[in-house]
Amino acid sequence: MSLVVVDASVVAALLFLEPRAESLATQLAGSDLAAPSLLPYEIANVAAMKVRRRLIVPAAAVNALNLLARLDVRLHPVPALHAFEVAEQTGLTAYDGAYVWLARALGAPLATLDARIANAAKGN
Repeated sequence: MSLVVVDASVVAALLFLEPRAESLATQLAGSDLAAPSLLPYEIANVAAMKVRRRLIVPAAAVNALNLLARLDVRLHPVPALHAFEVAEQTGLTAYDGAYVWLARALGAPLATLDARIANAAKGN
C-alpha cells in the first residue's frame, strides 16, 4: 500500500459527499492515509460552517464527524515550528504548512484540492 497525506479539503469532500468525492475515493483506494493531528479540528470547523450556512443539518455534521473516525487516517503531530517554517517559505497558513511539512517528512504525496498547497508540496 502507498502512503498518502490527505488535507482537510480532501477529507471534507469525502465526508460531505462533495462533487469530487467519488473520484477522490477511487484515487485514494488502497492507500494508507496520514494527516497532521489538527485534521479532526479542521473537519469539525468545516461541519460547523456548513451547519451555520444551512448547507447541512446538525445531524449530518455529527454523522460526518463519526465517519471521520472510520476513515482510518493516521494522525501525526507536527511541531508548530515546522508548520511556521513552511508557512514562511511558501506564504501558506501555518495550518496548511503542517500538511506540506508532514508530506515532506513522510516522503509521501499530498492529496489536496487547493492548488496553492499542491504547488507548495511540489516545491513550486
